[in-house]
Amino acid sequence: MAKEAKPAAPAVARATARRPLRIATWNINSVRLRLPLLKELVADLAPDVLCLQETKCPDELLPRAALAALGFPHVAARGMKGYNGVAILSRLPLRAREDDPDWCARGDCRHLGVELDAPGGPVELHNFYVPAGGDIPDPAANPKFAHKLDFLREATAWCRARGPARRTVLLGDLNIAPLECDVWSHAQLLDVVSHTPVEVEALEGWRRAGEWHDAVRHFVPAPEKLFTWWSYRARDWAASDRGRRLDHVWVSQDLAGRLRGHAVLKRARGWPQASDHVPVMVELAFA
Repeated sequence: MAKEAKPAAPAVARATARRPLRIATWNINSVRLRLPLLKELVADLAPDVLCLQETKCPDELLPRAALAALGFPHVAARGMKGYNGVAILSRLPLRAREDDPDWCARGDCRHLGVELDAPGGPVELHNFYVPAGGDIPDPAANPKFAHKLDFLREATAWCRARGPARRTVLLGDLNIAPLECDVWSHAQLLDVVSHTPVEVEALEGWRRAGEWHDAVRHFVPAPEKLFTWWSYRARDWAASDRGRRLDHVWVSQDLAGRLRGHAVLKRARGWPQASDHVPVMVELAFA
């Protein structure tokens, strides 16, 4: 069950309205283990809203006091012990959406939607953690890959039924690098989970169903390489630079014209006890 922390003073919202709204996403790979790194993220990016994936933390154990001390008095979370889990940390008031789907009827804490009290009116925000899919790109041989494709089909049908998104942001670890320039080697990764044609087609179908605008590629158009994830298996991730763009921010078409900036915090991959993902942020002008 998503929960919200005690609201902060209205001055927080007024201060945010003076500059573009900063919304960031990060697969933190354990919020309690990497809690000290959130201080680094806040110092570098100063996000107004931070969406986390793989929190690996039941809601009752989420370190809410520490998050409030970082400037996020409003917190919604949907977590579980040991794996998965999503959370949204905000300087602005928010309201958790309670009627969004339970994807694949698993109750595995992979999605959290909120209504954000943004300047000029509410913004709907959806934080997703799409299943990774295991190592074998064959749904018949690999139940994890079958689950990933089922999840994407359900998310696509949900968006299609809702119609074109309006004043909405969808982001998170979508676990697919869709473009050739979203991976270090298109040819070598065609048979590797996260860049297979069936996954790329499924992700593009989801994006089209909601008429979503790719907010990061808005600023870094193809064919420029762009990565947000580097494997733990690499001996020297920076030297080899064999990355993939698995983390995405999509905005509804009516918000595309409000995009003002972006950041991909690559240096975060080199932090002590780093996640294998790095934070991604966009700025939206509402004032």
